[in-house]
Amino acid sequence: MTRLTVSTGRLETADAVLTLAPQHPAAHGVLRLALSVEDGAVATAEPIVGYMHRGAEKLFEVRDYRQILVLANRHDWLSAFGSELGVVLAVERMLGIEVPARAVWARMLLAELNRVLSHLMFLGGATSGIEPGSPAAAALSARERIQQVMEEATGGRMHFMFNQVGGLKADLPEGWLGRVREATAAVFDDVARLSALVREDDQFRAATRGVGVLDVSDAAAYGVSGPVARASGLDIDLRRDDPYLAYAELPPSLMRVVTRSDGDALARYECLVEQIEVSLAITDHCIDVLHELPPGPIDVRLPNVVRTPEGETYAWTENPLGANGYYLVSRGERTPWRLKLRTASFNNVQALGAALPGTRIEDLTTALASFFYVIGDVDK
Repeated sequence: MTRLTVSTGRLETADAVLTLAPQHPAAHGVLRLALSVEDGAVATAEPIVGYMHRGAEKLFEVRDYRQILVLANRHDWLSAFGSELGVVLAVERMLGIEVPARAVWARMLLAELNRVLSHLMFLGGATSGIEPGSPAAAALSARERIQQVMEEATGGRMHFMFNQVGGLKADLPEGWLGRVREATAAVFDDVARLSALVREDDQFRAATRGVGVLDVSDAAAYGVSGPVARASGLDIDLRRDDPYLAYAELPPSLMRVVTRSDGDALARYECLVEQIEVSLAITDHCIDVLHELPPGPIDVRLPNVVRTPEGETYAWTENPLGANGYYLVSRGERTPWRLKLRTASFNNVQALGAALPGTRIEDLTTALASFFYVIGDVDK
């Protein structure tokens, strides 16, 4: 609140810091922005995090390697499968396990479907209204198609709990690959409408162009990753640069990294919609490979109690929001001695301090929505 002091007929004012949020606890997460404003535009912005106090990293230390997955898939609730995947990859590396080929390709297929789910949620939120025929309705319709096939395979709609150390919890249902193919073909049509909005709609482009600009040097300095980084011109993607699963076996034409250079909200949405198209193409390829693979196991049988050898390792994956890292330290017990998460949203949100200055107050919502963060992924 601005303080006013009246003295000898003259009105004196003092600079004030405006607080945007924190949101109500019933909302999906809590982020506070401390803003100073001049002439209706943001002069400085400080993101203040830590309101959720999730404490997952400490809880990992008292849960075994099967139980930690229930925590690992909850910090980014839009990418539960991808978050589970990073943890099991780190544990498997410690154990020296090579999972069956069918599990590798099935994991990659499910990870790309989960990527599409996450991106569609943010694209749906970028469009106004959910009336029939609107772009938001198209995004939600496409998302539900993918959600149905994910639920059929895993039994879950949000927290899938389908990864396990050594592979997947169960084999893929009979006929499921065909149903995935049908779903992704229909999603291509829905995404075409979203693509037309982002690439051709003058009103949308005018509302997002030049909003929340993050230049490439600031993106690199803050360790920004994912579509936010690539929209600023950082050509990075762990699927290509440090491949895991079977990403190294994809044809170069499929493993395409989408970038822009403007670093504004429009560039971020352009990256997002084009990345959906890339992911859908990768899922088609994964389906082809899985059809050709001979029948076989979907996991490696392990003892009921898994103990990793003493030591440490670091694994990282390209999650929908960016690079997620998993630093695992073991003392040879059935629980991690330490499991430290490097989450994409944490770094991406810090960069708001560089991106928001100059943004008009009426454009703040647009700028924030285009940074594609999940608060649980920040307050892990």
